[in-house]
Amino acid sequence: MAKYTHDSIVPFKDSGLGKKEQVADMFNKIAFRYDLLNRFLSGGTDLSWRKKAIREIANGGGAPSLPATQPPLRVLDVATGTADMAILMTRMLPGVRITGVDISTGMLEIGRQKLARLQLSDRVELLTGDSEALGFPDNSFDAITVAFGVRNFENLEKGLREMRRVLKPGGRLVILEFSHPKNPVFRQVCNLYMRVITPGIGKMISKNREAYSYLNKSVAAFPEGAAMIAILDGAGYTHTRLKALSLGICSIYTGTK
Repeated sequence: MAKYTHDSIVPFKDSGLGKKEQVADMFNKIAFRYDLLNRFLSGGTDLSWRKKAIREIANGGGAPSLPATQPPLRVLDVATGTADMAILMTRMLPGVRITGVDISTGMLEIGRQKLARLQLSDRVELLTGDSEALGFPDNSFDAITVAFGVRNFENLEKGLREMRRVLKPGGRLVILEFSHPKNPVFRQVCNLYMRVITPGIGKMISKNREAYSYLNKSVAAFPEGAAMIAILDGAGYTHTRLKALSLGICSIYTGTK
């Protein structure tokens, strides 16, 4: 399988661990401040982005080439973190049952606390798991979501193929990921924010500058736009498409099995 530049971007360059282990360690360290930093650094916009991604599976995403679909019964949320996407899905998709997987036990623990507080533990199950080796039978889920997680895959193509394996035929994959604005002036502003301001705030609030420096480097190296669509096509997805959000700061990628 092909390797991409971002596959080799790691949080701690002097560590002897592989990317998966480093990413898990990084998120374990910042889990206690992760939600606060997400809201603060995005000005709350990340919630709007997540809702738009969920609508892609709630109504088929509006793709004219696909028939209207009913709300999915079973959804897998890969790289679920502290379960933000899973919690939003319980509010937006009536009757849905969600399984969230993540390699960070620290993030999952925060997520379980949130689910218990909101009395959602009966609708959302959180499991420790690897996106590239999902412990589910073929054709298990009606839809799969990944919010700001595919950049952290050690092997992007392997993860995409593994998610396709556990999707039911006709099931939809919805990926939400950072991207770069096309407007050159706005792009420069965003690059400055990601390169200088985000790591500084990350260090101040979470005491971990490396995590937010890694965020900038992994976004910069990620194969966005048409390149990502080509990778989805190569991994076997059909009806692939891209929707840019907030002038291109973020993008939604969708594909169908």
